[in-house]
Amino acid sequence: MKYVITGATGFLGNNLVRLLLAQGHEVTCILRQSQTPPALAGLNVQPVYADLRDAGTLSKQLGEFDQLIHSAALIQLGWSQLNESRQVNVLGTQTLAELCQSRGKRFVHISTVDTLAHALDRQPVSENQRDPAKPNCSYVLSKREAEQVVLTSVSRGLDAVIVHPGFMVGPYDWKPSSGQMMLSIAQGLGLLAPGGGCSVVDVRDVAAGIVSAGLRGQSGEHYILAGENVSYFQLWQEMALIAHVRGPRGRLPNWLAQAVGTGGDVFAKFRRHEPLINSANTAMGQLFHHYSSEKAKAHLAYTISSWQQALRDAWAWFAEVGMWPKSKSNP
Repeated sequence: MKYVITGATGFLGNNLVRLLLAQGHEVTCILRQSQTPPALAGLNVQPVYADLRDAGTLSKQLGEFDQLIHSAALIQLGWSQLNESRQVNVLGTQTLAELCQSRGKRFVHISTVDTLAHALDRQPVSENQRDPAKPNCSYVLSKREAEQVVLTSVSRGLDAVIVHPGFMVGPYDWKPSSGQMMLSIAQGLGLLAPGGGCSVVDVRDVAAGIVSAGLRGQSGEHYILAGENVSYFQLWQEMALIAHVRGPRGRLPNWLAQAVGTGGDVFAKFRRHEPLINSANTAMGQLFHHYSSEKAKAHLAYTISSWQQALRDAWAWFAEVGMWPKSKSNP
């Protein structure tokens, strides 16, 4: 089959491209810059250089394809850059959805579990649960709006499915994304873990689930592609164990998380630049992002492997590419 992928240089997109190539498919990647990024070096992909919102250029440059998998997104876990987030996450999605509809092709939209509810009493959340909602930060709000764009297009004839990945870990994390958490802990910055939790999953399992969703998923349906539900304290302990450093001493209490987040907001007002630590980010860290992947297991033959092994693979890959000294790595 012929696939078009957006966000191919990202953590999930890069793993998705590698899986599709290994399965013998042809892959075209929509890229922003006219140069081969390290994430795609040596991979047999066809690049198309275009802005996701540029319908004219995309229509002209994209040849025949069977499916378009939309993985690109602007992730801003804060209150700033809402307009920029909407430009990429909402308008970009709308342009691509219209392109697929005009050509009668399937559109696989990669959303996030952050558009769904957070867990109460750590009870796993399913696809149809939206309350209690997560903070309306720029990322969450724009991704919710992007989903609505897809569903509206489905009502007008678009063939599309929506997937919601959990907290992904594993190799080929070039930027890095979730791997930055592990690298920070390895540097001794993991004194107190966030008070909440997440659904940890091997990024390669998510990539396989996305391919299956494109082939088996029912148009208009949502599928959670998550993993094992753990606390951030458990996750940080495992990361510290693999990195051979001391693990977190405890969990961040809510009052301290609120104080730290508010401090970040104040900093943003005076410096006109929002730091990574802000009230949206700290609030998200205190929630339990626990999810059920039973629907994907039943309908997509989705499988979940060891997240601990995925962490070990991530750590070995960091050492291999020089992001962490090999002498300090022994997964």
